[in-house]
Amino acid sequence: MWSLCKKDFSQFFSSLTGYIAIVLFLLVCGIFLFVLKDSNVFDYGYATADKLFELAPWVLVFLVPAIGMKLFSEELKTGTFEILRTKPLGDWQIVLGKYFSILLVLLIVIIPTFIYIASIKSLSTSGSIDGGGILGSYIGLYLLGAVFAAISLCCSSFSGNAVVAFLVSVFACLLLYYGFSAISKIPVFSGNADYYIEMMGIDFHYKSISRGVLDSRDIVYFASIILLFLFITVRNIRNK
Repeated sequence: MWSLCKKDFSQFFSSLTGYIAIVLFLLVCGIFLFVLKDSNVFDYGYATADKLFELAPWVLVFLVPAIGMKLFSEELKTGTFEILRTKPLGDWQIVLGKYFSILLVLLIVIIPTFIYIASIKSLSTSGSIDGGGILGSYIGLYLLGAVFAAISLCCSSFSGNAVVAFLVSVFACLLLYYGFSAISKIPVFSGNADYYIEMMGIDFHYKSISRGVLDSRDIVYFASIILLFLFITVRNIRNK
């Protein structure tokens, strides 16, 4: 399993694609944090990293599917999936090996954003910022990325076309992240089922963890979504 994880991880950084993904993520976040009007910390007048954690999920909606779109679709397209099945690896080991490779890439993508946190801290008049809130936001952001990774891997296992896998992954990530929140704002649900509909979406639980409070219900929610999509992926590759 770990050899498969290492292979996929190395393949991602074997070309400029991996490095471009990291640079683009940092660049987009940096522009919104320090350059664009009304979203940068200078106009906000308060040293906070809230804008980073508001923007980052929308970037990950596109970035994570781009990372995971080829993991199964490329294997199916080139015929190496049949070779992979001859290896002494179970279905869960194959899926988890590829899944962990996305998580490692995601970790490398997120770690450089510590530079922005250090910059924001240096801008604070007191020289400190809300450490608990930032830690909770990072945990929530990584769990969010982990969910997107499971969704992307699942979509990749359905198609031998990487572009199709990417587009379906982006749509599924958007739907689960913001779809339920958008539906809950429809007037017909106001004051009745809006809270429960919103609670079904990822955005609700991400915001909850971002406040710095690790609620077991949020952790269980993220774990359940991840396991659900990994289970679907395993069942799908068994049928191929």
